[in-house]
Amino acid sequence: MEIYGTLGPACARADTLARMLELGMTGLRLNLSHVALTGAEDWLEELEKAAAMTGVRPGLVIDMQGPELRIGALAGPVTLAEGDTVRLGGDGVPVPEAALPALAPGREVLLDDGKLLLRVTRSLPDGAEAAVVRGGTLLSRKSLALPGADIRPPAVTEADRANLRAARDRGVTAVMQPFVRGREDLEEVRAALGEAGCGKLRLLAKIESMAGVEKLPQLLPDADEIVIARGDLGNAMPLWELPAVQKRIAAACRAAGRPFMVVTQMLASMERSPVPTRAEVSDIFNAVLDGASSVMVTGETAAGRYPVETMRYLVNTVRAAERYMSVCAEKASPV
Repeated sequence: MEIYGTLGPACARADTLARMLELGMTGLRLNLSHVALTGAEDWLEELEKAAAMTGVRPGLVIDMQGPELRIGALAGPVTLAEGDTVRLGGDGVPVPEAALPALAPGREVLLDDGKLLLRVTRSLPDGAEAAVVRGGTLLSRKSLALPGADIRPPAVTEADRANLRAARDRGVTAVMQPFVRGREDLEEVRAALGEAGCGKLRLLAKIESMAGVEKLPQLLPDADEIVIARGDLGNAMPLWELPAVQKRIAAACRAAGRPFMVVTQMLASMERSPVPTRAEVSDIFNAVLDGASSVMVTGETAAGRYPVETMRYLVNTVRAAERYMSVCAEKASPV
Protein backbone atom coordinates (compact mmCIF):
# COMPACT_ATOMS: atom_id res chain seq x y z
CA MET A 1 0.00 0.00 0.00
CA GLU A 2 1.24 3.50 -0.85
CA ILE A 3 1.55 5.98 2.03
CA TYR A 4 1.98 9.63 1.12
CA GLY A 5 2.90 12.78 2.98
CA THR A 6 2.73 16.29 1.56
CA LEU A 7 5.92 18.25 1.00
CA GLY A 8 6.01 21.68 2.63
CA PRO A 9 8.00 23.94 4.92
CA ALA A 10 7.37 21.80 8.02
CA CYS A 11 9.09 18.71 6.62
CA ALA A 12 11.31 19.90 3.75
CA ARG A 13 14.63 19.06 5.40
CA ALA A 14 16.67 16.02 4.49
CA ASP A 15 16.87 14.69 8.05
CA THR A 16 13.12 15.03 8.62
CA LEU A 17 12.24 13.48 5.27
CA ALA A 18 14.71 10.64 5.89
CA ARG A 19 13.01 9.81 9.18
CA MET A 20 9.62 9.79 7.45
CA LEU A 21 10.93 7.48 4.73
CA GLU A 22 12.46 5.16 7.30
CA LEU A 23 9.09 4.91 9.04
CA GLY A 24 7.50 3.65 5.82
CA MET A 25 6.39 6.69 3.80
CA THR A 26 6.47 5.69 0.13
CA GLY A 27 5.79 9.00 -1.60
CA LEU A 28 5.18 12.73 -1.34
CA ARG A 29 2.68 15.13 -2.83
CA LEU A 30 3.62 18.63 -3.89
CA ASN A 31 0.66 21.03 -4.02
CA LEU A 32 1.22 23.32 -7.01
CA SER A 33 -1.59 25.62 -5.94
CA HIS A 34 0.92 27.10 -3.48
CA VAL A 35 4.25 26.87 -5.32
CA ALA A 36 5.50 26.33 -8.88
CA LEU A 37 7.50 23.18 -9.52
CA THR A 38 10.53 25.27 -10.49
CA GLY A 39 10.08 27.26 -7.27
CA ALA A 40 10.35 24.13 -5.14
CA GLU A 41 13.93 23.28 -6.14
CA ASP A 42 15.26 23.60 -2.59
CA TRP A 43 12.62 21.22 -1.26
CA LEU A 44 13.27 18.72 -4.04
CA GLU A 45 17.00 18.84 -3.35
CA GLU A 46 16.30 17.98 0.30
CA LEU A 47 14.12 15.10 -0.87
CA GLU A 48 16.97 13.83 -3.07
CA LYS A 49 19.32 13.96 -0.09
CA ALA A 50 16.82 12.04 2.04
CA ALA A 51 16.45 9.39 -0.66
CA ALA A 52 20.23 8.98 -0.83
CA MET A 53 20.47 8.77 2.97
CA THR A 54 17.85 6.02 3.24
CA GLY A 55 18.16 4.17 -0.06
CA VAL A 56 14.41 4.71 -0.56
CA ARG A 57 13.22 6.23 -3.84
CA PRO A 58 9.84 7.83 -3.04
CA GLY A 59 7.16 8.65 -5.55
CA LEU A 60 6.53 12.33 -6.25
CA VAL A 61 2.97 13.36 -7.10
CA ILE A 62 2.31 16.89 -8.31
CA ASP A 63 -1.16 18.21 -7.48
CA MET A 64 -2.15 20.52 -10.31
CA GLN A 65 -4.05 23.80 -10.03
CA GLY A 66 -6.74 22.68 -12.46
CA PRO A 67 -10.25 24.13 -12.17
CA GLU A 68 -10.14 24.42 -8.37
CA LEU A 69 -11.11 27.85 -7.06
CA ARG A 70 -8.79 29.49 -4.53
CA ILE A 71 -8.47 32.94 -3.05
CA GLY A 72 -5.37 34.93 -4.02
CA ALA A 73 -2.43 36.12 -1.98
CA LEU A 74 -3.10 38.02 1.25
CA ALA A 75 -0.71 40.44 2.96
CA GLY A 76 -0.89 38.20 6.03
CA PRO A 77 -3.32 36.03 7.99
CA VAL A 78 -6.79 37.57 8.22
CA THR A 79 -8.97 36.93 11.26
CA LEU A 80 -12.66 36.74 10.41
CA ALA A 81 -15.02 36.79 13.40
CA GLU A 82 -18.65 35.75 13.35
CA GLY A 83 -20.82 38.73 12.39
CA ASP A 84 -18.01 40.59 10.62
CA THR A 85 -18.53 41.96 7.12
CA VAL A 86 -15.84 41.09 4.60
CA ARG A 87 -15.33 42.32 1.07
CA LEU A 88 -14.72 39.74 -1.65
CA GLY A 89 -12.93 41.00 -4.76
CA GLY A 90 -11.83 44.54 -5.44
CA ASP A 91 -9.57 45.71 -2.61
CA GLY A 92 -10.82 42.95 -0.29
CA VAL A 93 -10.11 39.23 -0.22
CA PRO A 94 -8.92 38.40 -3.77
CA VAL A 95 -11.15 35.85 -5.52
CA PRO A 96 -10.88 34.33 -9.01
CA GLU A 97 -12.52 36.37 -11.75
CA ALA A 98 -14.55 33.32 -12.78
CA ALA A 99 -16.23 33.32 -9.35
CA LEU A 100 -17.38 36.97 -9.38
CA PRO A 101 -20.66 36.47 -11.32
CA ALA A 102 -21.74 33.83 -8.78
CA LEU A 103 -21.40 36.17 -5.77
CA ALA A 104 -25.09 37.03 -5.61
CA PRO A 105 -26.88 37.88 -2.34
CA GLY A 106 -27.67 34.75 -0.37
CA ARG A 107 -24.81 32.72 -1.89
CA GLU A 108 -22.80 30.72 0.63
CA VAL A 109 -19.02 30.97 0.35
CA LEU A 110 -16.91 28.21 1.90
CA LEU A 111 -13.22 28.88 2.52
CA ASP A 112 -10.35 26.56 3.46
CA ASP A 113 -12.17 23.26 2.97
CA GLY A 114 -15.25 24.69 4.65
CA LYS A 115 -13.56 25.78 7.87
CA LEU A 116 -14.92 29.30 7.28
CA LEU A 117 -18.41 30.11 6.04
CA LEU A 118 -19.57 33.42 4.60
CA ARG A 119 -22.93 34.49 3.13
CA VAL A 120 -23.07 37.17 0.45
CA THR A 121 -25.19 40.14 1.53
CA ARG A 122 -24.60 42.66 -1.25
CA SER A 123 -23.29 42.63 -4.80
CA LEU A 124 -20.67 45.21 -5.80
CA PRO A 125 -19.39 46.20 -9.26
CA ASP A 126 -16.09 44.40 -8.64
CA GLY A 127 -17.17 41.75 -6.14
CA ALA A 128 -19.44 41.48 -3.13
CA GLU A 129 -19.84 41.99 0.58
CA ALA A 130 -20.44 38.97 2.79
CA ALA A 131 -21.27 38.30 6.42
CA VAL A 132 -19.10 35.88 8.38
CA VAL A 133 -21.26 33.00 9.58
CA ARG A 134 -18.44 30.72 10.77
CA GLY A 135 -15.20 32.51 11.51
CA GLY A 136 -11.54 31.67 11.75
CA THR A 137 -8.15 32.65 10.38
CA LEU A 138 -7.83 32.89 6.60
CA LEU A 139 -4.49 32.35 4.86
CA SER A 140 -3.41 32.95 1.27
CA ARG A 141 -4.36 30.54 -1.52
CA LYS A 142 -6.94 28.63 0.50
CA SER A 143 -9.77 26.85 -1.29
CA LEU A 144 -12.99 28.63 -2.18
CA ALA A 145 -16.27 26.80 -2.86
CA LEU A 146 -19.62 28.22 -3.95
CA PRO A 147 -22.21 25.46 -3.45
CA GLY A 148 -24.75 25.39 -6.27
CA ALA A 149 -22.84 27.73 -8.57
CA ASP A 150 -22.13 26.57 -12.13
CA ILE A 151 -18.55 27.70 -12.74
CA ARG A 152 -16.39 25.95 -15.34
CA PRO A 153 -12.78 27.15 -15.40
CA PRO A 154 -10.45 25.29 -17.81
CA ALA A 155 -9.18 21.89 -16.68
CA VAL A 156 -5.54 22.82 -17.38
CA THR A 157 -4.22 26.30 -16.60
CA GLU A 158 -1.17 27.95 -18.15
CA ALA A 159 0.61 27.46 -14.82
CA ASP A 160 -0.24 23.74 -15.04
CA ARG A 161 1.29 23.53 -18.51
CA ALA A 162 4.48 25.20 -17.28
CA ASN A 163 4.67 22.77 -14.37
CA LEU A 164 4.21 19.79 -16.69
CA ARG A 165 7.04 21.00 -18.91
CA ALA A 166 9.27 21.03 -15.83
CA ALA A 167 8.05 17.69 -14.46
CA ARG A 168 10.08 15.32 -16.63
CA ASP A 169 13.43 16.37 -15.18
CA ARG A 170 12.39 16.62 -11.53
CA GLY A 171 11.53 13.06 -10.58
CA VAL A 172 7.76 13.39 -10.85
CA THR A 173 6.02 10.01 -11.00
CA ALA A 174 2.34 11.00 -11.13
CA VAL A 175 -0.02 13.92 -11.73
CA MET A 176 -3.06 14.57 -9.54
CA GLN A 177 -5.86 16.45 -11.30
CA PRO A 178 -8.25 18.40 -9.02
CA PHE A 179 -12.02 18.75 -9.44
CA VAL A 180 -12.38 16.29 -12.29
CA ARG A 181 -15.81 16.94 -13.80
CA GLY A 182 -15.91 14.31 -16.54
CA ARG A 183 -13.93 12.34 -19.12
CA GLU A 184 -13.19 15.54 -21.07
CA ASP A 185 -11.08 16.88 -18.19
CA LEU A 186 -8.93 13.75 -18.15
CA GLU A 187 -8.56 13.84 -21.92
CA GLU A 188 -7.39 17.46 -21.69
CA VAL A 189 -4.81 16.54 -19.04
CA ARG A 190 -3.61 13.52 -21.05
CA ALA A 191 -3.12 15.77 -24.07
CA ALA A 192 -1.18 18.31 -21.98
CA LEU A 193 1.00 15.51 -20.60
CA GLY A 194 1.77 14.35 -24.12
CA GLU A 195 2.64 17.86 -25.27
CA ALA A 196 5.02 18.21 -22.31
CA GLY A 197 6.73 14.88 -23.04
CA CYS A 198 5.29 13.33 -19.86
CA GLY A 199 2.77 10.96 -21.40
CA LYS A 200 3.88 8.02 -19.25
CA LEU A 201 3.14 9.69 -15.91
CA ARG A 202 0.28 8.18 -13.91
CA LEU A 203 -2.89 10.29 -13.80
CA LEU A 204 -4.84 10.48 -10.53
CA ALA A 205 -8.37 11.90 -10.72
CA LYS A 206 -9.55 13.80 -7.63
CA ILE A 207 -13.27 13.53 -6.91
CA GLU A 208 -14.14 16.81 -5.20
CA SER A 209 -17.64 17.66 -6.43
CA MET A 210 -20.97 15.99 -7.11
CA ALA A 211 -20.22 16.33 -10.83
CA GLY A 212 -17.20 14.09 -10.28
CA VAL A 213 -19.28 11.61 -8.27
CA GLU A 214 -21.97 11.47 -10.94
CA LYS A 215 -19.44 11.02 -13.75
CA LEU A 216 -17.38 8.41 -11.88
CA PRO A 217 -18.37 5.51 -14.22
CA GLN A 218 -16.84 7.33 -17.19
CA LEU A 219 -13.72 8.29 -15.20
CA LEU A 220 -12.87 4.79 -14.02
CA PRO A 221 -11.48 3.54 -17.37
CA ASP A 222 -9.41 6.69 -18.00
CA ALA A 223 -7.82 7.41 -14.60
CA ASP A 224 -4.92 5.39 -13.23
CA GLU A 225 -6.22 6.00 -9.72
CA ILE A 226 -9.25 7.70 -8.18
CA VAL A 227 -8.69 10.11 -5.28
CA ILE A 228 -11.50 10.52 -2.75
CA ALA A 229 -10.64 14.11 -1.79
CA ARG A 230 -12.93 14.72 1.16
CA GLY A 231 -12.16 18.40 1.72
CA ASP A 232 -14.05 20.05 -1.10
CA LEU A 233 -16.20 16.96 -1.62
CA GLY A 234 -17.53 17.58 1.88
CA ASN A 235 -18.43 21.13 0.85
CA ALA A 236 -20.66 19.79 -1.94
CA MET A 237 -23.18 18.16 0.41
CA PRO A 238 -24.31 18.13 4.04
CA LEU A 239 -21.26 16.81 5.84
CA TRP A 240 -23.11 13.86 7.36
CA GLU A 241 -23.73 12.54 3.82
CA LEU A 242 -20.01 12.41 2.99
CA PRO A 243 -19.27 8.98 4.53
CA ALA A 244 -21.91 7.31 2.36
CA VAL A 245 -20.53 8.99 -0.77
CA GLN A 246 -17.02 7.87 0.19
CA LYS A 247 -18.32 4.30 0.56
CA ARG A 248 -20.07 4.49 -2.83
CA ILE A 249 -16.90 5.66 -4.60
CA ALA A 250 -14.82 2.98 -2.89
CA ALA A 251 -17.30 0.26 -3.88
CA ALA A 252 -17.35 1.45 -7.50
CA CYS A 253 -13.55 1.42 -7.64
CA ARG A 254 -13.38 -2.08 -6.18
CA ALA A 255 -15.96 -3.36 -8.67
CA ALA A 256 -14.01 -1.84 -11.57
CA GLY A 257 -10.64 -3.01 -10.26
CA ARG A 258 -9.45 0.60 -10.13
CA PRO A 259 -7.08 1.70 -7.31
CA PHE A 260 -8.27 4.52 -5.09
CA MET A 261 -6.72 6.88 -2.55
CA VAL A 262 -8.34 8.42 0.52
CA VAL A 263 -7.18 11.90 1.57
CA THR A 264 -8.01 14.96 3.70
CA GLN A 265 -8.01 15.41 7.48
CA MET A 266 -6.86 11.86 8.16
CA LEU A 267 -4.75 13.13 11.06
CA ALA A 268 -5.82 16.78 11.11
CA SER A 269 -5.45 17.17 14.87
CA MET A 270 -1.74 16.36 14.50
CA GLU A 271 -1.11 19.72 12.89
CA ARG A 272 -1.06 20.88 16.53
CA SER A 273 -0.93 17.72 18.65
CA PRO A 274 1.69 14.95 18.83
CA VAL A 275 -1.08 12.37 19.31
CA PRO A 276 -4.12 11.86 17.03
CA THR A 277 -7.71 11.37 18.05
CA ARG A 278 -9.16 7.88 18.27
CA ALA A 279 -11.60 8.81 15.51
CA GLU A 280 -8.75 9.71 13.15
CA VAL A 281 -6.99 6.39 13.72
CA SER A 282 -10.26 4.56 13.09
CA ASP A 283 -10.77 6.56 9.89
CA ILE A 284 -7.41 5.43 8.50
CA PHE A 285 -8.01 1.83 9.58
CA ASN A 286 -11.40 1.73 7.89
CA ALA A 287 -10.06 3.29 4.68
CA VAL A 288 -7.63 0.37 4.42
CA LEU A 289 -10.42 -2.13 5.14
CA ASP A 290 -12.49 -0.51 2.39
CA GLY A 291 -9.74 -1.42 -0.08
CA ALA A 292 -7.83 1.85 -0.50
CA SER A 293 -4.59 1.41 -2.43
CA SER A 294 -3.17 4.65 -1.02
CA VAL A 295 -3.67 7.07 1.87
CA MET A 296 -2.28 10.57 2.14
CA VAL A 297 -1.93 13.36 4.67
CA THR A 298 -1.72 17.00 3.60
CA GLY A 299 -1.29 19.92 5.99
CA GLU A 300 -0.25 17.55 8.76
CA THR A 301 3.22 17.10 7.20
CA ALA A 302 3.35 20.21 5.01
CA ALA A 303 2.66 22.78 7.72
CA GLY A 304 2.03 20.93 10.98
CA ARG A 305 4.20 20.80 14.09
CA TYR A 306 4.72 17.03 14.09
CA PRO A 307 5.39 15.70 10.57
CA VAL A 308 7.47 12.73 11.74
CA GLU A 309 5.00 11.66 14.42
CA THR A 310 2.18 12.08 11.90
CA MET A 311 3.90 9.63 9.57
CA ARG A 312 4.55 7.23 12.45
CA TYR A 313 0.84 7.07 13.30
CA LEU A 314 -0.20 6.88 9.65
CA VAL A 315 2.15 4.01 8.80
CA ASN A 316 1.51 2.07 12.00
CA THR A 317 -2.26 2.32 11.59
CA VAL A 318 -2.07 1.17 7.97
CA ARG A 319 0.10 -1.79 8.98
CA ALA A 320 -2.28 -2.69 11.82
CA ALA A 321 -5.19 -2.70 9.38
CA GLU A 322 -3.26 -4.87 6.95
CA ARG A 323 -2.47 -7.36 9.71
CA TYR A 324 -6.12 -7.43 10.73
CA MET A 325 -7.21 -8.17 7.16
CA SER A 326 -4.60 -10.90 6.88
CA VAL A 327 -5.84 -12.58 10.06
CA CYS A 328 -9.45 -12.33 8.88
CA ALA A 329 -8.51 -13.86 5.53
CA GLU A 330 -6.73 -16.75 7.24
CA LYS A 331 -9.74 -17.46 9.46
CA ALA A 332 -12.02 -17.45 6.43
CA SER A 333 -9.78 -19.86 4.47
CA PRO A 334 -10.73 -23.54 4.45
CA VAL A 335 -8.41 -25.80 6.44
